[in-house]
Amino acid sequence: MKIRSTTILAVRHKGQVALAGDGQVSLGNTIMKHQAKKVRRLYHDKVITGFAGATADAFTLYDKLEQKLEQYNGNLMRASVELAKEWRTDKYLRKLEAMLIAVNDEHSLLLSGTGDVIEADKGILAIGSGGPYAQAAALALVEHSDLDAESICRAAMGIAAHICVFTNESILIEKI
Repeated sequence: MKIRSTTILAVRHKGQVALAGDGQVSLGNTIMKHQAKKVRRLYHDKVITGFAGATADAFTLYDKLEQKLEQYNGNLMRASVELAKEWRTDKYLRKLEAMLIAVNDEHSLLLSGTGDVIEADKGILAIGSGGPYAQAAALALVEHSDLDAESICRAAMGIAAHICVFTNESILIEKI
């Protein structure tokens, strides 16, 4: 699934977890909004999520993930696996065009409608059209700087915004 029109980046580094999203909303080649909030907290503010894809679809997934987190007492891994199974097998959910990154103090996970629940090897995940740029920048910054997770997110998102036309510099960062 190729999701365009945003950048979401999660960085787990030096005991901190940060998740960043840009604010641009594009419809085709037109910028519709500059300061959208694509990052939100769930389950008593213990889980941070970000989405790429269709907004209504992402809000449906946020609601489903919140339900699963409640059902499994905040266990992000279990809730994510159960959501991915339902997302893949439910005839309505499987048509949703979005991807999620969800992080807490233990896990950084990428969830997709194909049933994927992927945990990052090096603590860095990115989705959206600017995701590969932000991820590459974050990987380099983790290896070659003394920055913390939030600073790495900010710098990497800035780099992605300079390369990807579907990403802007209106960055929202949440951290644990």
